[in-house]
Amino acid sequence: MRCKPLFPTIAFTTMLLSGIAPVAQAASVDDAEIRALRAEMASMRREMQQQIVTLRSQLAKTDAAQKQATRGHHASRQISSGPVEHGVQFDDAALHKPIGPSGVGTPPSDRGDTMSWKDFRAATAKDEEVRVGGMNIGFPKGRFTVSTEDGAYALSIGLAFHEDFGGFMGMSSAPGQTRGDFSGLTENARRLRIPFTFRYKDWVANVTPDFGAGNVDGATTDQTLYEANLNYTGLHNTILTVGYFQPRVTEEDSESSNDFMMMERPNITNVVRNIAAGDARFSLGGLHYAKRWWIAAYFTGQSFGGRSGYTGPNQNQTNNPLGGTFRVAGRPFVSKDIDLHVGISAISSFRPATNSTTGARNYSAGGNPEVALTTTNLLGSGTMSNVDSVWAAGPELGLRWKKFVVKAEYYNIGVTRSLGAADYAKGMGNVNLDGYYVAANYTLFGKGRAYNEKEGAFGAPGVEHEFDPKHGYWGALELTGRYSVSDFHDVAINGTAPGKNNGNQQTVWSGGLNWYPNRHFRVMLDFNHFMVSGNGTGDSIGVINGYGRDGNSLAARVQAAF
Repeated sequence: MRCKPLFPTIAFTTMLLSGIAPVAQAASVDDAEIRALRAEMASMRREMQQQIVTLRSQLAKTDAAQKQATRGHHASRQISSGPVEHGVQFDDAALHKPIGPSGVGTPPSDRGDTMSWKDFRAATAKDEEVRVGGMNIGFPKGRFTVSTEDGAYALSIGLAFHEDFGGFMGMSSAPGQTRGDFSGLTENARRLRIPFTFRYKDWVANVTPDFGAGNVDGATTDQTLYEANLNYTGLHNTILTVGYFQPRVTEEDSESSNDFMMMERPNITNVVRNIAAGDARFSLGGLHYAKRWWIAAYFTGQSFGGRSGYTGPNQNQTNNPLGGTFRVAGRPFVSKDIDLHVGISAISSFRPATNSTTGARNYSAGGNPEVALTTTNLLGSGTMSNVDSVWAAGPELGLRWKKFVVKAEYYNIGVTRSLGAADYAKGMGNVNLDGYYVAANYTLFGKGRAYNEKEGAFGAPGVEHEFDPKHGYWGALELTGRYSVSDFHDVAINGTAPGKNNGNQQTVWSGGLNWYPNRHFRVMLDFNHFMVSGNGTGDSIGVINGYGRDGNSLAARVQAAF
Protein backbone atom coordinates (compact mmCIF):
# COMPACT_ATOMS: atom_id res chain seq x y z
CA MET A 1 0.00 0.00 0.00
CA ARG A 2 2.98 2.31 0.53
CA CYS A 3 3.76 2.05 -3.24
CA LYS A 4 0.56 3.90 -4.37
CA PRO A 5 1.97 7.47 -4.11
CA LEU A 6 4.62 6.54 -6.69
CA PHE A 7 2.19 5.64 -9.52
CA PRO A 8 0.74 9.17 -10.18
CA THR A 9 4.28 10.51 -10.28
CA ILE A 10 5.36 7.87 -12.75
CA ALA A 11 2.29 8.47 -14.97
CA PHE A 12 2.89 12.19 -14.98
CA THR A 13 6.54 11.77 -15.85
CA THR A 14 5.71 9.33 -18.63
CA MET A 15 3.16 11.73 -20.08
CA LEU A 16 5.64 14.57 -19.91
CA LEU A 17 8.35 12.57 -21.61
CA SER A 18 6.03 11.27 -24.35
CA GLY A 19 5.20 14.85 -25.31
CA ILE A 20 8.76 15.86 -25.88
CA ALA A 21 9.09 14.11 -29.26
CA PRO A 22 6.40 16.14 -31.18
CA VAL A 23 7.77 19.37 -29.86
CA ALA A 24 11.23 18.36 -30.96
CA GLN A 25 9.98 17.45 -34.45
CA ALA A 26 8.08 20.69 -34.74
CA ALA A 27 11.25 22.52 -33.99
CA SER A 28 13.12 20.45 -36.64
CA VAL A 29 15.70 19.22 -34.16
CA ASP A 30 18.42 16.99 -35.50
CA ASP A 31 17.55 13.24 -35.59
CA ALA A 32 20.64 12.33 -33.54
CA GLU A 33 19.53 14.49 -30.62
CA ILE A 34 16.05 12.94 -30.77
CA ARG A 35 17.51 9.42 -30.59
CA ALA A 36 19.71 10.37 -27.62
CA LEU A 37 16.72 11.88 -25.81
CA ARG A 38 14.62 8.79 -26.38
CA ALA A 39 17.44 6.56 -25.05
CA GLU A 40 17.65 8.70 -21.92
CA MET A 41 13.87 8.39 -21.44
CA ALA A 42 14.08 4.61 -21.72
CA SER A 43 16.84 4.51 -19.11
CA MET A 44 14.77 6.63 -16.73
CA ARG A 45 11.79 4.29 -17.15
CA ARG A 46 13.95 1.24 -16.30
CA GLU A 47 15.34 2.91 -13.14
CA MET A 48 11.85 3.80 -11.94
CA GLN A 49 10.60 0.26 -12.52
CA GLN A 50 13.55 -1.12 -10.56
CA GLN A 51 12.78 1.23 -7.65
CA ILE A 52 9.20 -0.01 -7.63
CA VAL A 53 10.33 -3.65 -7.53
CA THR A 54 12.80 -2.95 -4.70
CA LEU A 55 10.19 -1.09 -2.65
CA ARG A 56 7.67 -3.89 -3.03
CA SER A 57 10.30 -6.44 -1.87
CA GLN A 58 11.16 -4.37 1.21
CA LEU A 59 7.49 -4.03 2.15
CA ALA A 60 7.00 -7.78 1.79
CA LYS A 61 9.96 -8.51 4.10
CA THR A 62 8.71 -5.99 6.68
CA ASP A 63 5.24 -7.53 6.71
CA ALA A 64 6.73 -11.03 7.12
CA ALA A 65 8.95 -9.91 10.03
CA GLN A 66 5.99 -8.27 11.78
CA LYS A 67 3.94 -11.43 11.41
CA GLN A 68 6.85 -13.56 12.74
CA ALA A 69 7.32 -11.23 15.75
CA THR A 70 3.61 -11.47 16.50
CA ARG A 71 3.78 -15.29 16.39
CA GLY A 72 6.88 -15.22 18.67
CA HIS A 73 5.06 -12.96 21.14
CA HIS A 74 2.08 -15.30 21.27
CA ALA A 75 4.40 -18.29 21.66
CA SER A 76 6.28 -16.72 24.56
CA ARG A 77 2.98 -15.94 26.28
CA GLN A 78 1.94 -19.55 25.85
CA ILE A 79 5.22 -20.82 27.28
CA SER A 80 5.00 -18.54 30.31
CA SER A 81 1.41 -19.58 30.98
CA GLY A 82 2.16 -23.27 30.96
CA PRO A 83 1.56 -25.06 27.60
CA VAL A 84 4.26 -27.50 26.46
CA GLU A 85 6.72 -26.21 23.84
CA HIS A 86 6.67 -28.63 20.91
CA GLY A 87 9.93 -27.54 19.29
CA VAL A 88 12.94 -25.35 19.87
CA GLN A 89 14.13 -23.26 16.92
CA PHE A 90 17.81 -22.42 17.01
CA ASP A 91 17.90 -20.67 13.61
CA ASP A 92 15.11 -18.16 14.20
CA ALA A 93 16.47 -14.63 14.00
CA ALA A 94 14.11 -13.51 16.74
CA LEU A 95 15.79 -15.91 19.19
CA HIS A 96 19.34 -14.72 18.52
CA LYS A 97 21.30 -11.69 19.53
CA PRO A 98 23.67 -10.29 16.88
CA ILE A 99 26.91 -12.25 16.93
CA GLY A 100 29.91 -10.05 17.62
CA PRO A 101 33.63 -10.75 17.24
CA SER A 102 33.82 -13.31 20.06
CA GLY A 103 37.61 -13.82 19.75
CA VAL A 104 38.30 -10.13 20.35
CA GLY A 105 39.19 -8.75 23.80
CA THR A 106 41.21 -9.89 26.80
CA PRO A 107 41.40 -13.39 28.34
CA PRO A 108 38.73 -14.47 30.84
CA SER A 109 39.85 -14.85 34.46
CA ASP A 110 41.51 -17.99 35.85
CA ARG A 111 39.00 -18.01 38.74
CA GLY A 112 35.25 -17.71 39.22
CA ASP A 113 34.17 -14.37 37.78
CA THR A 114 32.28 -12.77 40.67
CA MET A 115 30.06 -10.02 39.23
CA SER A 116 27.09 -8.20 40.66
CA TRP A 117 23.67 -9.06 39.23
CA LYS A 118 23.64 -5.68 37.46
CA ASP A 119 27.08 -6.22 35.88
CA PHE A 120 26.15 -9.78 34.91
CA ARG A 121 23.07 -8.62 33.03
CA ALA A 122 25.12 -5.92 31.30
CA ALA A 123 27.76 -8.46 30.26
CA THR A 124 25.07 -10.85 29.01
CA ALA A 125 23.46 -8.09 26.94
CA LYS A 126 26.74 -7.43 25.09
CA ASP A 127 27.72 -10.95 24.09
CA GLU A 128 26.57 -13.68 21.74
CA GLU A 129 23.53 -15.49 23.09
CA VAL A 130 20.76 -17.87 22.02
CA ARG A 131 17.44 -18.27 23.79
CA VAL A 132 16.08 -21.77 24.34
CA GLY A 133 12.69 -21.81 25.97
CA GLY A 134 13.01 -19.47 28.92
CA MET A 135 16.82 -19.88 29.22
CA ASN A 136 19.68 -17.89 27.71
CA ILE A 137 22.83 -19.71 26.57
CA GLY A 138 25.86 -17.59 25.73
CA PHE A 139 29.43 -16.54 26.46
CA PRO A 140 29.41 -13.31 28.52
CA LYS A 141 33.04 -12.20 28.92
CA GLY A 142 34.07 -15.30 26.96
CA ARG A 143 32.80 -17.85 29.51
CA PHE A 144 30.07 -20.43 28.82
CA THR A 145 26.97 -19.45 30.79
CA VAL A 146 23.40 -20.66 31.09
CA SER A 147 20.98 -18.24 32.75
CA THR A 148 17.35 -17.36 33.10
CA GLU A 149 16.09 -14.50 30.96
CA ASP A 150 16.50 -11.96 33.77
CA GLY A 151 19.89 -13.36 34.82
CA ALA A 152 18.72 -14.15 38.35
CA TYR A 153 19.76 -17.80 38.10
CA ALA A 154 22.96 -18.64 36.24
CA LEU A 155 25.66 -21.27 35.95
CA SER A 156 29.04 -20.49 34.35
CA ILE A 157 31.79 -22.97 33.54
CA GLY A 158 35.30 -21.83 32.65
CA LEU A 159 38.77 -23.18 32.00
CA ALA A 160 42.33 -22.14 32.83
CA PHE A 161 44.72 -24.52 31.11
CA HIS A 162 48.49 -23.89 31.38
CA GLU A 163 50.84 -26.53 30.00
CA ASP A 164 54.59 -25.81 30.37
CA PHE A 165 57.54 -27.45 28.70
CA GLY A 166 61.24 -26.62 28.46
CA GLY A 167 64.45 -27.19 30.38
CA PHE A 168 67.66 -25.92 31.97
CA MET A 169 71.09 -25.16 30.54
CA GLY A 170 74.50 -24.69 32.19
CA MET A 171 73.55 -26.35 35.49
CA SER A 172 76.86 -28.01 36.36
CA SER A 173 77.42 -28.49 40.11
CA ALA A 174 80.47 -27.81 42.22
CA PRO A 175 82.57 -30.73 43.56
CA GLY A 176 80.78 -32.53 46.38
CA GLN A 177 77.34 -31.21 45.43
CA THR A 178 74.45 -32.95 43.73
CA ARG A 179 73.15 -31.58 40.43
CA GLY A 180 69.53 -31.33 41.50
CA ASP A 181 66.33 -31.61 39.43
CA PHE A 182 67.34 -29.54 36.40
CA SER A 183 66.33 -31.58 33.36
CA GLY A 184 67.30 -30.52 29.86
CA LEU A 185 63.74 -31.12 28.66
CA THR A 186 60.67 -31.71 30.80
CA GLU A 187 57.01 -30.72 31.05
CA ASN A 188 54.48 -29.71 33.66
CA ALA A 189 50.70 -29.31 33.79
CA ARG A 190 51.00 -26.02 35.69
CA ARG A 191 47.30 -25.18 36.01
CA LEU A 192 44.22 -27.17 35.00
CA ARG A 193 41.42 -25.21 36.65
CA ILE A 194 37.72 -25.55 35.89
CA PRO A 195 35.86 -22.65 37.56
CA PHE A 196 32.20 -23.32 38.34
CA THR A 197 30.17 -20.23 39.23
CA PHE A 198 26.62 -20.57 40.61
CA ARG A 199 24.48 -17.42 40.82
CA TYR A 200 21.22 -16.32 42.33
CA LYS A 201 20.92 -12.58 41.80
CA ASP A 202 23.70 -10.97 43.88
CA TRP A 203 24.67 -14.19 45.66
CA VAL A 204 27.52 -16.04 43.95
CA ALA A 205 29.25 -19.31 44.83
CA ASN A 206 32.56 -20.30 43.21
CA VAL A 207 33.99 -23.82 43.21
CA THR A 208 37.23 -24.28 41.25
CA PRO A 209 39.09 -27.60 41.37
CA ASP A 210 42.68 -27.50 40.11
CA PHE A 211 44.10 -30.62 38.47
CA GLY A 212 47.41 -28.89 37.78
CA ALA A 213 50.55 -30.17 39.38
CA GLY A 214 52.45 -27.12 40.63
CA ASN A 215 56.07 -28.11 39.98
CA VAL A 216 55.66 -31.89 39.55
CA ASP A 217 53.82 -33.13 36.49
CA GLY A 218 51.34 -35.89 37.28
CA ALA A 219 51.70 -35.79 41.10
CA THR A 220 48.26 -36.80 42.37
CA THR A 221 48.83 -35.11 45.73
CA ASP A 222 48.91 -31.74 43.95
CA GLN A 223 45.52 -32.23 42.29
CA THR A 224 43.42 -30.24 44.69
CA LEU A 225 41.15 -27.27 45.22
CA TYR A 226 41.88 -23.71 44.09
CA GLU A 227 38.80 -22.03 45.60
CA ALA A 228 35.40 -22.73 47.16
CA ASN A 229 33.69 -19.60 48.43
CA LEU A 230 30.43 -17.71 48.84
CA ASN A 231 30.20 -14.06 47.73
CA TYR A 232 27.69 -11.23 48.07
CA THR A 233 27.82 -8.51 45.40
CA GLY A 234 24.72 -6.45 46.21
CA LEU A 235 26.68 -3.43 47.44
CA HIS A 236 28.00 -1.04 44.80
CA ASN A 237 31.38 -2.20 43.40
CA THR A 238 31.89 -4.38 46.48
CA ILE A 239 32.49 -8.12 46.84
CA LEU A 240 32.18 -9.74 50.28
CA THR A 241 33.70 -13.23 50.50
CA VAL A 242 33.86 -16.18 52.89
CA GLY A 243 35.41 -19.57 52.22
CA TYR A 244 38.51 -20.93 50.54
CA PHE A 245 39.83 -18.10 48.45
CA GLN A 246 42.97 -16.38 47.17
CA PRO A 247 43.12 -13.07 49.09
CA ARG A 248 44.46 -10.32 46.87
CA VAL A 249 47.78 -8.96 48.16
CA THR A 250 50.54 -7.34 46.03
CA GLU A 251 49.90 -6.04 42.53
CA GLU A 252 51.29 -9.16 40.88
CA ASP A 253 49.14 -11.48 42.99
CA SER A 254 46.02 -9.46 42.17
CA GLU A 255 46.37 -10.26 38.47
CA SER A 256 44.81 -13.34 36.94
CA SER A 257 47.47 -15.87 35.96
CA ASN A 258 45.99 -15.68 32.44
CA ASP A 259 47.30 -12.08 32.34
CA PHE A 260 50.85 -12.55 33.70
CA MET A 261 53.67 -10.82 31.83
CA MET A 262 55.99 -13.75 32.56
CA MET A 263 55.12 -17.40 33.12
CA GLU A 264 55.64 -17.13 36.91
CA ARG A 265 55.36 -14.39 39.52
CA PRO A 266 58.55 -12.83 40.91
CA ASN A 267 59.77 -15.00 43.78
CA ILE A 268 59.42 -12.25 46.41
CA THR A 269 55.66 -11.86 45.75
CA ASN A 270 55.18 -15.62 46.09
CA VAL A 271 56.97 -15.61 49.46
CA VAL A 272 54.95 -12.61 50.68
CA ARG A 273 51.54 -13.97 49.73
CA ASN A 274 52.23 -17.38 51.27
CA ILE A 275 52.74 -15.84 54.72
CA ALA A 276 48.97 -15.69 55.26
CA ALA A 277 47.32 -15.84 51.84
CA GLY A 278 47.95 -17.82 48.65
CA ASP A 279 45.64 -20.28 46.90
CA ALA A 280 42.73 -21.92 48.73
CA ARG A 281 43.27 -20.05 52.00
CA PHE A 282 40.26 -19.77 54.30
CA SER A 283 39.31 -16.10 54.10
CA LEU A 284 36.71 -13.71 55.43
CA GLY A 285 36.65 -10.17 54.07
CA GLY A 286 35.99 -8.13 50.98
CA LEU A 287 37.11 -5.62 48.42
CA HIS A 288 35.76 -2.36 47.05
CA TYR A 289 36.81 -0.69 43.83
CA ALA A 290 36.15 2.48 41.89
CA LYS A 291 37.63 4.09 38.80
CA ARG A 292 40.47 5.72 40.75
CA TRP A 293 41.05 3.49 43.79
CA TRP A 294 40.89 -0.06 45.14
CA ILE A 295 40.93 -1.47 48.70
CA ALA A 296 40.69 -4.97 50.20
CA ALA A 297 41.16 -6.64 53.59
CA TYR A 298 40.80 -10.26 54.65
CA PHE A 299 41.07 -12.28 57.85
CA THR A 300 42.69 -15.62 56.98
CA GLY A 301 43.10 -19.10 58.45
CA GLN A 302 44.59 -22.34 57.21
CA SER A 303 44.99 -23.45 53.61
CA PHE A 304 42.78 -26.19 52.20
CA GLY A 305 44.14 -29.60 53.30
CA GLY A 306 46.34 -28.09 56.02
CA ARG A 307 45.36 -30.78 58.55
CA SER A 308 44.99 -33.70 56.14
CA GLY A 309 48.02 -35.53 57.57
CA TYR A 310 46.81 -35.48 61.19
CA THR A 311 44.27 -38.24 61.71
CA GLY A 312 44.95 -39.87 65.09
CA PRO A 313 45.25 -38.75 68.71
CA ASN A 314 48.98 -39.49 68.75
CA GLN A 315 49.74 -37.43 65.67
CA ASN A 316 51.60 -34.12 65.94
CA GLN A 317 48.63 -31.90 65.21
CA THR A 318 48.90 -28.19 64.56
CA ASN A 319 46.52 -25.41 65.44
CA ASN A 320 44.96 -23.29 62.73
CA PRO A 321 47.27 -20.43 61.77
CA LEU A 322 45.63 -17.00 61.85
CA GLY A 323 46.54 -13.95 59.83
CA GLY A 324 45.31 -11.07 57.73
CA THR A 325 45.95 -9.12 54.55
CA PHE A 326 45.46 -5.50 53.55
CA ARG A 327 45.96 -3.79 50.20
CA VAL A 328 45.08 -0.32 48.93
CA ALA A 329 45.86 1.08 45.50
CA GLY A 330 45.08 4.27 43.62
CA ARG A 331 45.44 5.94 40.24
CA PRO A 332 46.44 9.55 40.89
CA PHE A 333 46.73 10.37 37.18
CA VAL A 334 44.76 8.88 34.29
CA SER A 335 44.60 10.03 30.66
CA LYS A 336 44.29 8.45 27.24
CA ASP A 337 48.02 7.75 27.02
CA ILE A 338 49.10 7.67 30.69
CA ASP A 339 47.95 5.57 33.66
CA LEU A 340 49.81 5.88 36.97
CA HIS A 341 49.34 3.22 39.68
CA VAL A 342 50.52 3.48 43.30
CA GLY A 343 49.69 1.20 46.21
CA ILE A 344 50.77 -0.59 49.33
CA SER A 345 50.29 -4.17 50.49
CA ALA A 346 50.66 -5.67 53.96
CA ILE A 347 50.24 -9.18 55.32
CA SER A 348 50.74 -10.80 58.72
CA SER A 349 50.67 -14.26 60.26
CA PHE A 350 50.06 -13.21 63.86
CA ARG A 351 49.51 -16.80 65.05
CA PRO A 352 51.78 -19.19 63.13
CA ALA A 353 50.98 -22.87 62.95
CA THR A 354 52.17 -24.60 66.14
CA ASN A 355 52.88 -28.28 66.68
CA SER A 356 50.56 -29.26 69.55
CA THR A 357 52.95 -31.95 70.82
CA THR A 358 56.36 -30.28 70.59
CA GLY A 359 55.21 -26.64 70.64
CA ALA A 360 57.46 -25.90 67.66
CA ARG A 361 56.71 -22.75 65.69
CA ASN A 362 58.95 -22.70 62.62
CA TYR A 363 59.16 -20.59 59.48
CA SER A 364 61.26 -20.77 56.33
CA ALA A 365 61.20 -19.01 52.97
CA GLY A 366 62.47 -20.15 49.60
CA GLY A 367 61.59 -20.48 45.96
CA ASN A 368 62.36 -21.93 42.56
CA PRO A 369 64.32 -19.99 39.91
CA GLU A 370 61.04 -18.42 38.71
CA VAL A 371 60.20 -21.30 36.37
CA ALA A 372 57.97 -24.18 37.51
CA LEU A 373 59.88 -27.01 35.84
CA THR A 374 61.94 -28.16 38.82
CA THR A 375 61.41 -29.47 42.35
CA THR A 376 64.81 -28.11 43.45
CA ASN A 377 64.96 -24.77 45.22
CA LEU A 378 68.35 -23.05 45.18
CA LEU A 379 67.05 -20.16 47.28
CA GLY A 380 66.39 -20.61 51.00
CA SER A 381 66.36 -18.68 54.24
CA GLY A 382 67.00 -21.63 56.53
CA THR A 383 64.46 -22.78 59.10
CA MET A 384 63.74 -20.29 61.88
CA SER A 385 62.48 -21.65 65.21
CA ASN A 386 60.54 -20.04 68.07
CA VAL A 387 58.60 -17.82 65.69
CA ASP A 388 55.96 -15.53 67.21
CA SER A 389 54.81 -13.81 64.03
CA VAL A 390 55.71 -13.17 60.40
CA TRP A 391 54.77 -10.01 58.54
CA ALA A 392 55.55 -8.24 55.27
CA ALA A 393 54.80 -4.82 53.78
CA GLY A 394 55.87 -2.80 50.80
CA PRO A 395 54.93 -0.31 48.08
CA GLU A 396 53.66 -0.86 44.53
CA LEU A 397 54.31 1.38 41.55
CA GLY A 398 53.16 1.08 37.93
CA LEU A 399 53.04 3.33 34.89
CA ARG A 400 51.48 2.89 31.46
CA TRP A 401 52.45 5.15 28.58
CA LYS A 402 50.49 4.24 25.46
CA LYS A 403 51.45 0.57 24.81
CA PHE A 404 54.39 0.54 27.23
CA VAL A 405 53.94 -0.61 30.86
CA VAL A 406 56.53 -0.62 33.64
CA LYS A 407 55.87 -1.72 37.22
CA ALA A 408 57.84 -2.49 40.39
CA GLU A 409 57.29 -3.71 43.95
CA TYR A 410 59.49 -3.93 47.05
CA TYR A 411 58.74 -5.95 50.22
CA ASN A 412 60.37 -6.33 53.59
CA ILE A 413 59.63 -9.53 55.55
CA GLY A 414 59.97 -9.45 59.32
CA VAL A 415 60.14 -12.53 61.57
CA THR A 416 59.75 -11.96 65.31
CA ARG A 417 60.99 -14.69 67.65
CA SER A 418 61.00 -15.66 71.33
CA LEU A 419 64.54 -16.66 72.28
CA GLY A 420 66.61 -17.16 75.40
CA ALA A 421 69.58 -15.12 76.57
CA ALA A 422 72.04 -17.72 75.28
CA ASP A 423 70.57 -17.46 71.79
CA TYR A 424 70.75 -13.69 71.80
CA ALA A 425 74.36 -13.95 72.91
CA LYS A 426 75.08 -15.91 69.72
CA GLY A 427 73.69 -13.08 67.62
CA MET A 428 70.30 -14.69 67.06
CA GLY A 429 67.14 -12.63 67.13
CA ASN A 430 64.49 -11.20 64.86
CA VAL A 431 65.07 -11.67 61.13
CA ASN A 432 64.52 -9.34 58.20
CA LEU A 433 64.37 -10.58 54.62
CA ASP A 434 63.56 -8.50 51.56
CA GLY A 435 63.19 -8.50 47.81
CA TYR A 436 61.96 -6.54 44.82
CA TYR A 437 61.39 -6.67 41.08
CA VAL A 438 61.10 -4.32 38.10
CA ALA A 439 59.16 -5.44 35.00
CA ALA A 440 58.62 -3.77 31.63
CA ASN A 441 56.27 -4.70 28.80
CA TYR A 442 55.54 -3.38 25.31
CA THR A 443 52.67 -4.47 23.03
CA LEU A 444 54.07 -4.81 19.52
CA PHE A 445 50.65 -5.21 17.90
CA GLY A 446 47.18 -5.42 19.35
CA LYS A 447 45.64 -3.23 22.02
CA GLY A 448 48.11 -2.37 24.81
CA ARG A 449 47.71 -3.51 28.39
CA ALA A 450 45.01 -1.54 30.22
CA TYR A 451 44.20 -1.05 33.89
CA ASN A 452 41.72 -3.51 35.39
CA GLU A 453 39.70 -1.50 37.92
CA LYS A 454 38.18 -4.60 39.50
CA GLU A 455 41.62 -6.12 40.24
CA GLY A 456 43.51 -2.88 40.93
CA ALA A 457 46.22 -4.09 38.53
CA PHE A 458 47.25 -4.07 34.89
CA GLY A 459 45.59 -6.70 32.74
CA ALA A 460 46.51 -8.54 29.55
CA PRO A 461 46.71 -6.86 26.13
CA GLY A 462 43.59 -6.88 23.99
CA VAL A 463 43.10 -8.70 20.70
CA GLU A 464 41.58 -6.20 18.26
CA HIS A 465 41.47 -8.66 15.32
CA GLU A 466 41.80 -12.37 15.96
CA PHE A 467 44.33 -14.42 14.01
CA ASP A 468 43.41 -14.39 10.31
CA PRO A 469 46.49 -14.24 8.08
CA LYS A 470 44.37 -14.15 4.90
CA HIS A 471 43.27 -10.67 5.86
CA GLY A 472 46.50 -9.58 7.54
CA TYR A 473 45.37 -10.07 11.15
CA TRP A 474 47.76 -11.66 13.67
CA GLY A 475 46.12 -11.24 17.10
CA ALA A 476 48.29 -9.53 19.73
CA LEU A 477 52.00 -9.81 20.51
CA GLU A 478 53.94 -8.37 23.43
CA LEU A 479 57.59 -8.22 24.47
CA THR A 480 58.33 -8.37 28.20
CA GLY A 481 61.28 -8.39 30.59
CA ARG A 482 61.94 -8.47 34.34
CA TYR A 483 64.71 -8.10 36.91
CA SER A 484 63.99 -9.83 40.25
CA VAL A 485 65.97 -10.08 43.51
CA SER A 486 65.19 -12.07 46.68
CA ASP A 487 67.67 -11.40 49.48
CA PHE A 488 67.35 -13.90 52.36
CA HIS A 489 70.71 -13.28 53.96
CA ASP A 490 70.65 -13.00 57.74
CA VAL A 491 72.90 -13.84 60.69
CA ALA A 492 72.78 -16.84 63.02
CA ILE A 493 69.15 -17.78 62.57
CA ASN A 494 69.70 -21.41 63.62
CA GLY A 495 71.79 -21.05 66.74
CA THR A 496 75.11 -21.39 64.98
CA ALA A 497 78.19 -19.34 65.72
CA PRO A 498 78.01 -15.54 65.48
CA GLY A 499 78.23 -14.31 61.90
CA LYS A 500 77.10 -17.60 60.38
CA ASN A 501 74.95 -17.00 57.31
CA ASN A 502 72.17 -19.54 56.77
CA GLY A 503 70.28 -17.78 53.98
CA ASN A 504 71.24 -16.74 50.47
CA GLN A 505 70.25 -14.46 47.58
CA GLN A 506 68.73 -15.11 44.16
CA THR A 507 68.80 -12.74 41.19
CA VAL A 508 66.86 -13.52 38.00
CA TRP A 509 66.98 -11.76 34.63
CA SER A 510 64.00 -12.71 32.45
CA GLY A 511 62.77 -11.94 28.95
CA GLY A 512 59.89 -13.26 26.92
CA LEU A 513 57.36 -13.04 24.11
CA ASN A 514 53.60 -13.57 24.49
CA TRP A 515 51.36 -14.16 21.46
CA TYR A 516 47.54 -14.10 21.63
CA PRO A 517 45.90 -15.40 18.41
CA ASN A 518 42.56 -14.55 20.05
CA ARG A 519 41.31 -13.79 23.55
CA HIS A 520 41.08 -17.47 24.51
CA PHE A 521 44.54 -18.77 23.63
CA ARG A 522 48.11 -17.68 24.32
CA VAL A 523 51.61 -18.97 23.63
CA MET A 524 54.43 -17.80 25.94
CA LEU A 525 58.19 -18.12 25.56
CA ASP A 526 60.46 -17.20 28.52
CA PHE A 527 64.21 -17.17 28.99
CA ASN A 528 65.62 -16.86 32.56
CA HIS A 529 69.19 -16.36 33.71
CA PHE A 530 69.50 -16.88 37.46
CA MET A 531 72.37 -16.31 39.87
CA VAL A 532 72.13 -17.73 43.39
CA SER A 533 74.73 -17.16 46.10
CA GLY A 534 75.96 -19.95 48.39
CA ASN A 535 74.34 -20.50 51.75
CA GLY A 536 76.98 -22.40 53.68
CA THR A 537 76.66 -26.02 54.75
CA GLY A 538 74.46 -25.60 57.82
CA ASP A 539 71.31 -26.32 55.86
CA SER A 540 70.16 -29.24 53.74
CA ILE A 541 70.05 -26.93 50.74
CA GLY A 542 73.84 -26.72 51.01
CA VAL A 543 74.07 -30.20 49.50
CA ILE A 544 72.84 -28.63 46.25
CA ASN A 545 73.98 -25.03 46.57
CA GLY A 546 76.66 -24.72 49.20
CA TYR A 547 78.91 -22.60 47.01
CA GLY A 548 76.47 -20.76 44.76
CA ARG A 549 74.92 -21.71 41.43
CA ASP A 550 74.20 -19.93 38.14
CA GLY A 551 72.06 -21.28 35.37
CA ASN A 552 69.61 -20.67 32.54
CA SER A 553 66.17 -21.89 31.60
CA LEU A 554 64.17 -21.77 28.38
CA ALA A 555 60.48 -22.57 28.74
CA ALA A 556 57.24 -22.26 26.80
CA ARG A 557 53.59 -22.31 27.82
CA VAL A 558 50.42 -23.00 25.87
CA GLN A 559 47.35 -21.46 27.50
CA ALA A 560 43.61 -21.79 27.03
CA ALA A 561 41.25 -19.46 28.92
CA PHE A 562 37.44 -19.60 28.94
